Amino acid sequence: MNKARWSVTAVFFVNGCLVSSYISRIPSLKVEYQLSESALGVVLTVFGAAALVSMQFVGGLVARFGSRQLIRIALALLPLLLIAVGHARGVVQLSIALVLMGLVHGAVDVSMNAHAVAVERSRGAPIMNGCHAAWSISAVLASLVGAAVTRAGVGLGTHFLYAGIALLIAGFCATHGLLPSSADRARTATSGKRAWTTGWTRPVLIFGAMGFVVMIGEAAVISWSGVLLHESRGAGLATAGLAFTAYTAFQTVGRLVGDRLTSRYGAHVVFRAGAVISISGLVVVIAVPLWLVSIGGFALVGLGGSVLMPLVFSAVGRVGGDAAAAAVSRLTTFTYAGILIGPAVVGSFAGAVGLVWTFAGLVPLLLVVAANSRLMSVRSAVSEVSETPLTSGER
Repeated sequence: MNKARWSVTAVFFVNGCLVSSYISRIPSLKVEYQLSESALGVVLTVFGAAALVSMQFVGGLVARFGSRQLIRIALALLPLLLIAVGHARGVVQLSIALVLMGLVHGAVDVSMNAHAVAVERSRGAPIMNGCHAAWSISAVLASLVGAAVTRAGVGLGTHFLYAGIALLIAGFCATHGLLPSSADRARTATSGKRAWTTGWTRPVLIFGAMGFVVMIGEAAVISWSGVLLHESRGAGLATAGLAFTAYTAFQTVGRLVGDRLTSRYGAHVVFRAGAVISISGLVVVIAVPLWLVSIGGFALVGLGGSVLMPLVFSAVGRVGGDAAAAAVSRLTTFTYAGILIGPAVVGSFAGAVGLVWTFAGLVPLLLVVAANSRLMSVRSAVSEVSETPLTSGER
């Protein structure tokens, strides 16, 4: 069973490398294809929109074929699509490649989280924090590689070609130890009609709302922490970027120890403590108008918030029972929507009330999330939140 654990962790790592390799070269995309700001916005949006569409079907596909098969196919296609993005001729081909890449990314995002849930069930021990830590580490490494090759003058096509080949091999190796398809394949197939409705239970909606709030907060830090330090705390442009660096570094540290803490103290205790630490970090950022202290505050936000989403994914997988893949699919829709619209939401509120007050508005939302920490316990999640579907046709 340890083999399956490290295999699915490796899948998270490879996926993080693939997506972050693309993200790290977005400025190069703009230059090479001579895109305006608005055109780049449209091109980037199609990737996220395609991923959201894909996520609506993946639960049913996992139920029919098992997450192992989807992961293996997706990790074979994603590197090829990354290469296609680097060698597209014109905006139309670029958009088509990004749509296809978004569709496959949405599929592997749901599938790998569903498989991690299956491994947790088989082991009887948490692994989700470690999986998400692997994604964070790979994202940092891929971003550093992207920055290095850009500075060295390596073209987009060359970078994506070699990265795609390397990650195609890595993905092939990573999937060998995954659990068999029977681990999370449903006994009865889900019809196409039910594929749209299954998984939308009340527990999933509650967990989805919690995940949405957490990802709005993460999007706020990723997109706006540097702006806050520069415009409201007097930090220089180079220094302002350290807010995100501190956030990411401490988020990774928290995830590396999150599974051990969960095993020792319980999911609900770790979740509540993480939320409180994250809220404390936000309070520090809001209350102390010094850029160095704000960097420390964002580090606390990353440390505390690191365990929140992995624990929500685990809880949804357990509450979902035999329909765990569908539940994970719906949760991923919420979280992905949060990270996509978060920057725009924060920007809108910042324009109206200021960036500091906008960050302050995240505090009561996270307090509500922290107040529901008891739902991270399997028994609590099942008993406290009715699992009655939203429509009679779901059963």
